[in-house]
Amino acid sequence: MAKPPTLRPESWLVAAGRPSAAGAPLNVPPTPASNFLHGDPRDYARDGGTPTWEALEEVLGGLEDGRSVAFASGMAAVAAIFQQLGSDAVLALPEDCYQGVVGLAATGASQSGWAVERLAVEDTAGWIRVCRDADLVWLESPSNPLLAVADLEAICAAPRKPGCIVAVDNTFATPLNQKPLEFGATVSVQSATKFIGGHSDLLAGVATTRDAAFYEKLKEARTLHGATPGALEAFLAVRGTRTLALRFDRAQQNAAILAERLEGHPDVARVRYPGLPSHPTHEVARRVLSGFGSMISFDLAGGAEVADAVCRQVRLIRHATSLGAVESTMERRAAHAGQEHLPPSLLRLSVGIEHVDDLWSDLEAAIASTRT
Repeated sequence: MAKPPTLRPESWLVAAGRPSAAGAPLNVPPTPASNFLHGDPRDYARDGGTPTWEALEEVLGGLEDGRSVAFASGMAAVAAIFQQLGSDAVLALPEDCYQGVVGLAATGASQSGWAVERLAVEDTAGWIRVCRDADLVWLESPSNPLLAVADLEAICAAPRKPGCIVAVDNTFATPLNQKPLEFGATVSVQSATKFIGGHSDLLAGVATTRDAAFYEKLKEARTLHGATPGALEAFLAVRGTRTLALRFDRAQQNAAILAERLEGHPDVARVRYPGLPSHPTHEVARRVLSGFGSMISFDLAGGAEVADAVCRQVRLIRHATSLGAVESTMERRAAHAGQEHLPPSLLRLSVGIEHVDDLWSDLEAAIASTRT
C-alpha cells in the first residue's frame, strides 16, 4: 500500500500495514515461520521476510515517503549502514553521539583503517566541510543526551563526495517531528525499541531510504548478517505504531511543561530542551523540527551524589535506561561507561504520558528529599 498524498501521518499510522483481502484478519498476525512452501517467491524467512516484517516496513516507510528495512535492533540497523564502508573510509560523527555508534566506528578504525572525525552537532560549517571528503556523515539530531539539534536542511544540501552516505539517527525526533529524507539524507535510522514500540517490551530497528540501490544494499546486509527481526517483536512494533502519534503528542506536551518548571527550579543548574529559548540550538530546532520531543536533560546543583539520590527517590518516574515508552524513565548518564565526559549531575529524562502534575510532584519531592 502506497501512502496516499492526502493522508496525514496520524491516519497512515492507523491504516497502513493491514491485510486487504476479504476474510483476512484486520491486523497482520505474527508469523513465526522460518520457511514457506515452494511456489511463491517467499521460501525462507531470512531472505524473503515475513508478512509481519512487511507490515512494519510499510507503515514506517510510508511515514517518510521511502522504503524501510526492519532489523533486529537499532544497532543492527546502524551496523548495516556501516557495513557499506570499505577499508580506509572517512567518517564524521557528532561529539555527542550514541556510544554504540562510537564503538562501531572505533572498531572500524582499528580493523579497517577508518579515519574518524568528531564534530559538535551545532558546527554547521564543519559538517558542510566534511561532506566533501567523507564516505559516511553520521548525524544524530536531536543528540543523545545533550539534545543538540543539527541544521539538517543546510548539511544535507551541501555538496558531497561521490558515494557519500548521509545518515541521520532520527530516534528522538521520529518521522512525526523530522523527516531527514526530505532534506536530502541518504538514510534515516530509528531504534524501534523506543518511541515506535513505545512500551519497553521489544528490540527492533529500522532504516528508511528513497535510494533504490541503497535499499537493496540494506536488505542484503540484513540477510547476510542475519539481523532479522523476531516475529513477536515485529508484531508488537506494528501495534505500537498505531498509537505513536497520540503517545508522542502527549509526551512532548508534558515535556514542554516540565522543562519550563525545571528551568525555574532553584536546585536545577541547567536544563536542555530544544523547545526552550535558552537552548543553544533553539532557533535551528524551530526551523527543522515540527515539535520539540519528549526528551529532557538537566543538571542538578550539588553534583553526582545528589543526582543519584534523586534517581533513587522518584516513585512514579522509573529509574531505568532506554526511553520513548509510555512510562517516564530517568537516569544519570555519566554513570555509564563511556559517558564519563558528560556533566556528572546530568539526568536524562524520557517523559511519558502520565499526568504532568503527577510527574512534577514526583520530581519536586525527590529533589527536595536531597536537601540537607
